[in-house]
Amino acid sequence: MSAPAQDVDRTAQDVDRTAQDVGRAAREAERAAREAERSAAAALGQAEFRAAARNWPTGVAVLTARWAGIDHAKTVSSFSTLSLDPLLIGVAVSRRSPLTAAVRASGRFTVAVLGEQQAALARRFATPGAGRAPGGFADLPLLTDPTGEAAPAGGPAPTGEAAPAGGPAPTGKAAPAGGAVPTGGPVPAGVSAWFDARLYAELPVGDHLLLVGEALAVGEGPGLPLLHHAAHYRRLGPELPPTDVSAQGVGA
Repeated sequence: MSAPAQDVDRTAQDVDRTAQDVGRAAREAERAAREAERSAAAALGQAEFRAAARNWPTGVAVLTARWAGIDHAKTVSSFSTLSLDPLLIGVAVSRRSPLTAAVRASGRFTVAVLGEQQAALARRFATPGAGRAPGGFADLPLLTDPTGEAAPAGGPAPTGEAAPAGGPAPTGKAAPAGGAVPTGGPVPAGVSAWFDARLYAELPVGDHLLLVGEALAVGEGPGLPLLHHAAHYRRLGPELPPTDVSAQGVGA
């Protein structure tokens, strides 16, 4: 091999070694970044996490399910609409909650968005064990049709069939427009809105389970929704006046 050819070969080898060194350095930097992220996550405590999360205002809802003649309920704030096609909602529940087992077994659940006058109801079903106590809905008027008509517990069941509170589970059959609504759980009267759903999917998210439901029926009630912010229940304030955002550098 001539001297110029040898020089070219050595140069190519040097370039290859340099590329390998750069690749190793990049992988080491990526590993170091991952370790730093893990260390930061380990150093962040639940108290700091909760304190920051309190600054996020949410609505307040009661998740309900009926299985084997027992009504289950739990106050939740981790509720969201997820999709328009298909119509999906999601709510996060502790993996250890008996309500999770009831939803899995029945394949149905209902989310009732509480109204601003229903803080006592929110506190009631936030109490551990209160959501599955026998007769937990016996003293509550329940919503029975999309017009907002209420009936005392023990009146017409949400399927339109007479049944005692906590009695046989609904049939789940679709009702004609304007008729009785199918429901996976009891809906207290006076709620701002409700979503009746069949279990579409369940996704593990840490110590919680995200229940994804496909909406089968929805409804709206009178009044404004109840809010939760900084560990307190609150009312919705007045609407802010419109502003001209075009002159304020939005997105800049």
